[in-house]
Amino acid sequence: MSNKPANKYPVNLLDTPFPMRGDLAKREPGFLKQWEDAQIYQQLRLAAKEQNRPKFILHDGPPYANGDIHIGHAMNKVLKDIILKSKSLSGFDTPYVPGWDCHGMPIEHQIEKLVKSDKDAIKANPAIHAQIVAYRKANQLDEKEIHLPSSFIRELCREYAAIQIERQKVDFIRLGVLADWQNPYLTMNFKTEADIVRTMGKIHHNGYLVKGQKPVHWCVDCGSALAEAEVEYEDKVSAAIDVAFQVVDMAALSAAFGGVNVGEQTASAVIWTTTPWTLPANQAVSVHPEFTYDLIATEKGLLILVRELAEAALKRYDIDANEVIAQAKGDALNGLLLQHPFLARQVPIICGEHVTADAGTGLVHTAPAHGLEDYQVGLKYKLAVDNPVANDGRYISTAEFFAGETVWKANPKVVALLEERGALLANKKLEHSYPHCWRHKTPLIFRATTQWFIGMDKKVGDETLRDKANRAVDATEFFPAWGRARLEAMIKNSPDWCVSRQRTWGVPMTFFIHKETAELHPRSTELLEEVAKRIEKEGIEAWFKLDASELLGDDAAHYEKLKDTIDVWFDSGSTHFAVIQQREELNHGDANRPAADLYLEGSDQHRGWFQSSLKTACATVGHAPYKQLLTHGFVVDGKGMKMSKSKGNVVAPQQVINQMGADMLRLWTASTDYSGEVSISDEILKRTTDSYRRVRNTLRFLLANLSDFTPEDKLPVNELLTLDRYALVELAKFQHNLTAFYDKYEFHLGVQEIHRYCADELGAFYLDIIKDRLYTMAAGSHGRRSAQTALWYITQALVRLLSPILSFTAHEAWDVLKNDGNVFVGEWLTLPEIHDADTLQATFALIREVRASAQKDIELQRAEGALGSSLQAEVTIHAQGEVFQALESLGDELKFIMITSQAHIQPGTPAIEVAAATAEKCERCWHYHPSVGTIAAHPTLCTRCDCNLHGAGETRQHA
Repeated sequence: MSNKPANKYPVNLLDTPFPMRGDLAKREPGFLKQWEDAQIYQQLRLAAKEQNRPKFILHDGPPYANGDIHIGHAMNKVLKDIILKSKSLSGFDTPYVPGWDCHGMPIEHQIEKLVKSDKDAIKANPAIHAQIVAYRKANQLDEKEIHLPSSFIRELCREYAAIQIERQKVDFIRLGVLADWQNPYLTMNFKTEADIVRTMGKIHHNGYLVKGQKPVHWCVDCGSALAEAEVEYEDKVSAAIDVAFQVVDMAALSAAFGGVNVGEQTASAVIWTTTPWTLPANQAVSVHPEFTYDLIATEKGLLILVRELAEAALKRYDIDANEVIAQAKGDALNGLLLQHPFLARQVPIICGEHVTADAGTGLVHTAPAHGLEDYQVGLKYKLAVDNPVANDGRYISTAEFFAGETVWKANPKVVALLEERGALLANKKLEHSYPHCWRHKTPLIFRATTQWFIGMDKKVGDETLRDKANRAVDATEFFPAWGRARLEAMIKNSPDWCVSRQRTWGVPMTFFIHKETAELHPRSTELLEEVAKRIEKEGIEAWFKLDASELLGDDAAHYEKLKDTIDVWFDSGSTHFAVIQQREELNHGDANRPAADLYLEGSDQHRGWFQSSLKTACATVGHAPYKQLLTHGFVVDGKGMKMSKSKGNVVAPQQVINQMGADMLRLWTASTDYSGEVSISDEILKRTTDSYRRVRNTLRFLLANLSDFTPEDKLPVNELLTLDRYALVELAKFQHNLTAFYDKYEFHLGVQEIHRYCADELGAFYLDIIKDRLYTMAAGSHGRRSAQTALWYITQALVRLLSPILSFTAHEAWDVLKNDGNVFVGEWLTLPEIHDADTLQATFALIREVRASAQKDIELQRAEGALGSSLQAEVTIHAQGEVFQALESLGDELKFIMITSQAHIQPGTPAIEVAAATAEKCERCWHYHPSVGTIAAHPTLCTRCDCNLHGAGETRQHA
């Protein structure tokens, strides 16, 4: 059908204010302003309250308040928004309170750079730097003085975080995310800080908070212990050395190896390590009790090596001549004394299940101050936790040989000393995976410090916290399903959680400890609540300025305030209590169920927020804080490479929005399978634009052909033509499929369903067929109103179904439809029931198969030049059985469904005959019809067009 009607005989070709070009980048801010003016988010809450809807709580994992949002942030927020809008349209109350993580080292580090007059930092934050300059001047400090009061640093940190939050908030709002943007939760809000303190108090009260001098990941640059979530692993080249620990008592050695004659030789147990700097802290050598160890005679004396690794070890030592003179199980060596290779210390051989025969010698250098497994086996044998390394990564003044040296500079010196003492058997370079600080990207050290831990294996009642966490994981539903195994592994292998930090900007550990015993005050629970009340009013500064005597009275002489701050992961991990339980709109009102229905974050949060939230919830209320966990992958470039400024492959969400509009970013987000890595590039965004254009063109066609139609013009469903009733059956199927994809969070399949429906069901079938009826029949005729009735339902439903993803476009279409209210405030369209839906589906399944075959034959003849268009064709269809009955039921409508001028059905062996029409072409409808030329007044029209134009009674499609 031509899009340009002949002026002489006009058709119903209508227009719409819904333009072909979305021009989203320019127009979306205006739509946002309309949402803001109409207070759409507040309308949603009011409607939900009036309708007493059940709550669906998606708790926002707080992004860190530092730096502009990146493409991963944008994808994360859009996914959340799609879920909440679809849940709202499904009949739930979906309050969404966005949040920000505000404390911690990165912000403090930014302020430190400003204090040190870093040029880039000053350029980015001139106002805060000006305050630092003014403070120095007012207090008559040198302009380069970096030791400013902690209270002033915290004040600047708070201000810096507030600035960053406002910057990020603007970008999140621009994405079209509906939320309570005026009342977000911030972990630095006074009330939230107080409730973080209360969460820690509850964990202490429940018995899970423990103090210990344990080895922890320590960042020299941070000057603090790190949580597991702050550790990343990178390749590092280390010195891998084999060291001989000489046996002290040869008679004891002989006995351990079954009485073998050891003669006058020296004997050594050989260890292998990649951290020479830890040898000054060595307290033992561990063997596996079940492994077999060889006593080998060599030119370098008797050597003790595990059987499986002996040959490879001797090769490293360039030893050819050797003889195994005896063998013994590891437990037979237990207690054998060795001489430390360079310190005046004797150390025992001990047994440990952690020893492996994968690499090295099968004997493990054991320093309880520098390794978790070493620490754990050391507890069993009551070994000293001797830590000679200070907070700055340097050996303390009493450390022999290496006092004042950094551990990294000490490495080669340790090796040289071992060689000097004749204890070095081999020194090779080894590239291996090693823990690094995720902020500074520098190698970490393991060192024992006095820290506070949440004990994973401390039994309280009948089970440990690890037991509770495992049970909570079992009760959680995961999207995608592989997230379960990942979180299970994290919980299974998780050490005690070190929750104390030695920083300035953070929620304090608000405990009083005894000055001599370092034990907590017996009234800690009561005192903590008193402190929390003060923090509610004044923020964390209330603790730092508190005089202990105000709460302790005479006891203040024996107690002091703990100076540590709380791990920032605890801040965000405790928001199930500090935020959800404290805000009425988020609270389900049932303490026995998870606080939230869904947590949704990137895959790195299995070791981060998902885990910290699980542990704090299990330690306080005994179950998970979430019913469901949804995990999405990281965003990479089109080649699957990680984005970085140095590679020049960063795609900034702000740039995409400014060029293409937020709806394009939303459609890209929904189109991707987030269960793995998610790719974005100019080419991918171009394909997204093409997909969007198909959807927009479909909406434009629908809206244009409803521009002269009102809800009052709708026909009863039982008066609709067969094809139109079938279209409503397909619409119901589409709505059911798409809402099911929304419910299962399978948005990429939902987008595929949208495109299938718009391109195939509508564009290539239904809309293609009814164009003739819409354009050529009388405006108010039954046939045209029947089609428009179906289009009204299709458009109303489609706009609602698109709105969670294409929010701005759906809003625009909603306004064109002149609907009341807003597209987000309501529910999915209630569709009319079609009593013969199953029959229609079965019938049209057969019809569409025949139609596809006929169209293929017509296209072949068009390609050969026998036909100009499908309307020039006449088809004769031979069919039998149920296919014949289906086609025959259409009567004269068959030719319109085939989009041919004539269509005939005959019984017989299935076949399709296509021939060129012999009749004349109607100037208006372009059908070839025998009646053309028979109307004296209008010789170029067919009788059908003549009736439609000149009102010769009611006309039907097949008239």
